[in-house]
Amino acid sequence: MGALHAGDARDIFAAIPQVAELMQHRPRAGEDAGDFLARLRSSTTPEEAVTFTAFAALPQMGVWWGYEALRSMPDGIEPRDHGLMNFVAAWIATPSTDLRHRIMAQALYAPVRSPAVMLGLATGWSGGSIAPNDPMPVPRFRGPRSLNSAVLSCLARMPLADRSVHLARVIALAETLYRGM
Repeated sequence: MGALHAGDARDIFAAIPQVAELMQHRPRAGEDAGDFLARLRSSTTPEEAVTFTAFAALPQMGVWWGYEALRSMPDGIEPRDHGLMNFVAAWIATPSTDLRHRIMAQALYAPVRSPAVMLGLATGWSGGSIAPNDPMPVPRFRGPRSLNSAVLSCLARMPLADRSVHLARVIALAETLYRGM
């Protein structure tokens, strides 16, 4: 199984048009996702590389990337969220609908929309039905939007002097998803 949605970068914008609401840059004709990521990384708004990756990654791989990104910034994870992070790790290792719904419920009723809670929402919205008693499928943009919020809000919690280093690490981790496209 691949890590990214198929096609070039423009195909991702066409498949999930909500990504355009969150980004200034647009892919060029024929630009593959990896080349677009590299261009975003070297732009004046490298945070858009995070946003694009959140939308380009297939749901389970996106949650894995978000989990690893948050783990790389442990000061951005509140102690009360460690249990939720453990559930997300368990879902990544062995995804199941029941666990996804439990993570979703815990995230929905969390008192604060912390980075870990946003990652929990991304996990809950990673596919399948929206809830055990609601067969409605999850809209495609929901998971990526929450994933983007999780990573960017965790970055925002880092000391200003360290943010660019953490952002570079998160983007380097994202690049692993683009290899072998």
